[in-house]
Amino acid sequence: MTFETLGLPESLTRAVADAGYDAPTDVQTAAIPPALAGSDLMVAAATGSGKTASFILPALQRVLLARADPSKRRDKGTVYGPRILVLTPTRELAIQIAKAAVTYGRHVPGLRVATVVGGVPYPAQLKALRGPLDILISTPGRLLDHLQTGKAVLDHVEMLVLDEADRMLDMGFIDDITTIADHLPKARQTVMYSATFIGHVARLAQNMLRDPKRVEVASHTDTHANIEQRLHWADHFAHKNALLDHILTQREVEQALVFTSTQIDADRLADRLAELGHAVASLHGGMPQGRRNRVLQGLRSRQLRILVATDVAARGIDVPTISHVINYGLPMKPEDYVHRIGRTGRAGRDGLAVTLAERNDAGMIRRIQQFTTQQIPVATIAGLEPTGPQPRLFPQRPGSGPAPAGRGPRHDSRRPHEHRAHPHRGHEQRPQGAGHDEPRRNPFDRPLPNRDERRAPAARPGPAAFKGRPKPQRSRPGGYAR
Repeated sequence: MTFETLGLPESLTRAVADAGYDAPTDVQTAAIPPALAGSDLMVAAATGSGKTASFILPALQRVLLARADPSKRRDKGTVYGPRILVLTPTRELAIQIAKAAVTYGRHVPGLRVATVVGGVPYPAQLKALRGPLDILISTPGRLLDHLQTGKAVLDHVEMLVLDEADRMLDMGFIDDITTIADHLPKARQTVMYSATFIGHVARLAQNMLRDPKRVEVASHTDTHANIEQRLHWADHFAHKNALLDHILTQREVEQALVFTSTQIDADRLADRLAELGHAVASLHGGMPQGRRNRVLQGLRSRQLRILVATDVAARGIDVPTISHVINYGLPMKPEDYVHRIGRTGRAGRDGLAVTLAERNDAGMIRRIQQFTTQQIPVATIAGLEPTGPQPRLFPQRPGSGPAPAGRGPRHDSRRPHEHRAHPHRGHEQRPQGAGHDEPRRNPFDRPLPNRDERRAPAARPGPAAFKGRPKPQRSRPGGYAR
């Protein structure tokens, strides 16, 4: 199948060919035709599958159709707002989508694309919102700021795209998304992209979409054929650093993306690797937007060989030359592991995803394997083998081996909290015959004393009790008192 058979106009197919793409991917083949027909969509697709083009190309065709419709002609000097609104969780992903819109819309005359994200001065964004605008890509928080001040006009939005909706909800944007959707026209097309449609993501789709069509190309349980996964167990923090240093010095590493759990860890690890002579930089949400753009540009231009980043900042990184993804710090949620390893093995290349874990990370490794329904192969490096035993990720099945020491099998049917009475522990043997059915009494139960028999608390001595006594002296350094 080709892009021409999907029903796209000639100006868009020519732009796709100029970008170097000959055939559509699976998600593009499944999502573009119903999107062109105006249907609401729920698309479950993995990262690196070409999902950005699957909603940008239908959005560009909607722009072309609106320009050809005389009833939708816009007068000069009037603020109409965008025709297409795309909401993304991070600034990097918004910038990436904007570049894709410009690339695929190069043959659309007068196409206006703007990004409204945090960390950027307001004047430039206000100027873009006041001028003619076709496509607006924004993060929910900054767009809500402009909406509350009356600077953003969303009365003429024809298509709403929620990219990586699961991540936006994890970041707490549920109220912002709902508020923005309330300001949009009811007769609009809504397209939602997410890794999974369960829980709160499914409830959001139920409230915002009308008779949506489901497109499920890839799920979190699919195997990544072009991404090799490895798990290295580390004894301690120094051992983990030694494993990381050995991996980064390999000649096979073209460019590496190292993930940490916190922003502080990203800065500290980048400083340590820079002292070792690596071309490295950190990337996280606490950095100004200008610096983040320079770091990403250095990664794309291959001035940087190693990028140390957090989960939030890494959304939207699309660099095909990343050959290694290293989980130096494990993610907070198993879903983020799938997004992490999806940063490598892009554009038909092979990639390697390495996870460095300590014994206290066994719980998260277990959750990741249960979420992906796949076992991460354990690997070792000669000379850096762990000295301790490998953690047991899953409980031992009955009959598969001996019981742990100190936990012998129970030979009675009693529950753990039901103890057995023994004569040598102070329990009296129950007599046989009469009274055999009486309930067993607890030998530690004692009747409470009456109110009159209770001992009154001792009264605290007053100042008169200390009259005539010498005043206590505070000890001084050196063992003497004043």
